[in-house]
Amino acid sequence: MGTNHVNDPAVIRRLLTNRGRWAVVGLTNNPRRVAPSVARFLKDTLGMEIIPVSLTGESVYGQTGYEKLEEIPGTIDVVDCFVNSQKVGEIVDQAIAVGARAIWLQLGVIDQRAAKRAEEAGLDVVMDTCPMIEYPAL
Repeated sequence: MGTNHVNDPAVIRRLLTNRGRWAVVGLTNNPRRVAPSVARFLKDTLGMEIIPVSLTGESVYGQTGYEKLEEIPGTIDVVDCFVNSQKVGEIVDQAIAVGARAIWLQLGVIDQRAAKRAEEAGLDVVMDTCPMIEYPAL
């Protein structure tokens, strides 16, 4: 068994077809970023609850924003990470600490060690892809 994470199509299908609460880390109202369009897709097309998480804690699409995962009340099903690969390990550790059920690292966000830590903690992990790419393939 290699050390590198391989995405499981069954996990992707489950995460994208079961309604859940997605904490979208790096989601702001900046139209030049990809996070707002993906969050809108998750919310409007897939029916997910979106929880914006960013350094500013701003609200997006009428959803209350937070600065940290630990500030979010209730269960988090998926932590969707739009942060650069160097910073994502810290977010993954926070996701493990708050009991999130899954981590989704967006296209280009890769941290093999963080993925391994999340898997060892019992979280589902999807890395280096986007719901907008994966959903049409289901």
